[in-house]
Amino acid sequence: MMLQFLVGTLVSVFNIGIHALVTVVAVTVARSAVPRHTRRPRLHLMGVMIAIAVVLKIAHMLEILTWAATYHVVRAAAADADILYFAFVNYTTLGYGDITPVREWRLIGPLTAMNGVLLFGWSAAILFEVLLKTLEHLGLTEKPGADLPRT
Repeated sequence: MMLQFLVGTLVSVFNIGIHALVTVVAVTVARSAVPRHTRRPRLHLMGVMIAIAVVLKIAHMLEILTWAATYHVVRAAAADADILYFAFVNYTTLGYGDITPVREWRLIGPLTAMNGVLLFGWSAAILFEVLLKTLEHLGLTEKPGADLPRT
């Protein structure tokens, strides 16, 4: 059981590293992609959000591939199992149950799911922050309290 925790923790930390790197890249791209003035700010906002979402999706796919490679190395599923599909089902917490891990690696699915939930939440936070910062930068939001009367 300790080996499962160790492997799961190492893969999770590696994936967190991928996500941290992608976060830095996404924020850098978002900051540089937002001009002070644009003729179509809403269209520009859509473009920035789509680009960030695509970058995050690519990160998630790399993270799932990392889990699939791990499943292959440790032989977490039967030899005829589709380990990429198995990794997707676990990472996304879909949990069809049509492929199950071998007894010695039965904790690998929940460890993968924990990692996926964490990183999906992180991605949502990145998207929301980029949205807020882009809206502010384009002047499409009001500052909090701007409509309150001054005394």
